[in-house]
Amino acid sequence: MDEQHKTETRDGMIVEWDAPIAMDDGLVLRADIFRPTTLGPHPVIISYGPYAKGLAFQEGFKSAWLRLLKDHPEAADGSSNIYQNWELVDPEKWVPEGYVCLRVDSRGAGRSPGHLDVWSAREARDLYLCIEWAGVQPWSNGKVGINGISYYAMNQWQVAELKPPHLAAMCAWEGASDYYRELARHGGILCGFMQSWFGRQILSVQHGLGDRGPKSQVTQLPVAGPTTMTQAQLANNRARCVEEIAQRPLIDDYYRARMPDFSKIDVPLLSAANWGGQGLHSRGNFEGFDRAASKEKWLEVHGRTHFSHFYSGYGADLQKRFFGHFLKGDDTGWEKQPRVLVNVRHPGEKFMPRAESEWPLAGTQWTKLFLDPVTTGLYRDPPQMDGTVTWDTTGKGITFMSWPLPEAMEITGPLAAHLTVSSKTADADLFLVLRVFDPQYKEVVFVGANDPRMAISYGWLRASHRKLDPKLSKPWRPWHTHDERQPLTPGAPVDVEVEIWPTSIVIPAGWHLGLSLRGKDYEVDGTDAALPHAPYPMKGVGPFTHDDPTDRPPAIFHTENTLHITTKNPAFVLLPVIPKDRS
Repeated sequence: MDEQHKTETRDGMIVEWDAPIAMDDGLVLRADIFRPTTLGPHPVIISYGPYAKGLAFQEGFKSAWLRLLKDHPEAADGSSNIYQNWELVDPEKWVPEGYVCLRVDSRGAGRSPGHLDVWSAREARDLYLCIEWAGVQPWSNGKVGINGISYYAMNQWQVAELKPPHLAAMCAWEGASDYYRELARHGGILCGFMQSWFGRQILSVQHGLGDRGPKSQVTQLPVAGPTTMTQAQLANNRARCVEEIAQRPLIDDYYRARMPDFSKIDVPLLSAANWGGQGLHSRGNFEGFDRAASKEKWLEVHGRTHFSHFYSGYGADLQKRFFGHFLKGDDTGWEKQPRVLVNVRHPGEKFMPRAESEWPLAGTQWTKLFLDPVTTGLYRDPPQMDGTVTWDTTGKGITFMSWPLPEAMEITGPLAAHLTVSSKTADADLFLVLRVFDPQYKEVVFVGANDPRMAISYGWLRASHRKLDPKLSKPWRPWHTHDERQPLTPGAPVDVEVEIWPTSIVIPAGWHLGLSLRGKDYEVDGTDAALPHAPYPMKGVGPFTHDDPTDRPPAIFHTENTLHITTKNPAFVLLPVIPKDRS
């Protein structure tokens, strides 16, 4: 008899707690299943991840919950909210519409035992098996969809490559797809996100924490398993993911095992990106949409916080129309959904939805703005004189500023910069920041996915990682191989192409566009936004910092870098300008 597995009827649903799902190696994962009380069969919305299915959104992520209710109170309407779970759909809003909501604690997390190894091939295999298990249950109609934010989106790319037969649709909402370039190392520079995230969101609910961890507000059971292990046992039961990426500066088999082959993904796909997801959750959604082999695929792009629109009325409607079409065969109007829907950003957090047909957008005017070494301006014409600009990498860097724009200018799409740089040492970390300034030259910042004050876009590159893949590189998105180091000769300039992540902004007439070159992370003004219950400082890049002294030893990176500009080899930023009339 399985003492953990319980079934009850409550709040208009049949709920199974800790339902067992056996894996091919004999391990049993635990899942909570929320089913309609009406006769089936029903389509299934599945999620698999390490955040503990029993941990209440309101308890584990209080700051985010309060911000969500303030900005989108409709997210809590029509529900008791006691089943709200971080980055997942609310079953009280989906089950009444005929869906089964299946939440699986991933191997080694929450109520599921096993060795915890995030985004591993083993996890992808587990999710495959869970999908196939769900597809043949008596309450299932055989069509399984995956939905969720962040982790619950990132592993969708991995499992879709494996082609589980019962997977009928996937909605990857703000989910990175490149473990190296988008999570571990931006431009080759170690990102501090993994260390911050792993400690506060994974170790806090690792299976075996038991009575030392939080309890479910519904079942009153420990969300991190029925047994309590010692710290030594817990450490032995998890992979050293933080240490792994710190010790692996180049792409190798460890990273490759966590990065999908988009050419093998052919399931119907909705990829939802966030303009403010700089640092983790924007690039991957654009890459996934662009490169997936799926014939039926859609891209949607929005703004505001990382969690806002997944739960908002706007986002919930989008998801339900998508899944209603592919899992239920309902007439949801999805046939009329534009292939690309961009919510174009304006200052003041105003967004204007616009239907498009492709990405990058059709009719984009790829526009070079040249960096002038004499005036430190941004101009449409190349410089008339050679020159250099040097900056202290421990300071604020140098900002190249445009003249007041004669008319409003829309920038929507991916960006890149061509630079020629040198360092006094054998390497240089380049931090590029695309910024907007009002007529009084005051910077205007925007609500980001993980920080309430962000610039409009960022780019990073370690100069020794400047090697490009000519087959994958595009003028607007250089592709660095990150498979070998090419050290600098102190004082000798080298050409570098820097990827700047996709963005959208309509800059009003009279305002200015700025491009900053720095040797360290951007900060708005040096202060922390200090939101209530915030889990990390928010100074302009959220948790996506790059300040590990082992990865960035001061002897190499606390120095002076120089930008070299000549009339024959000018420096420029390539902008995706969208003209008013594209007919």
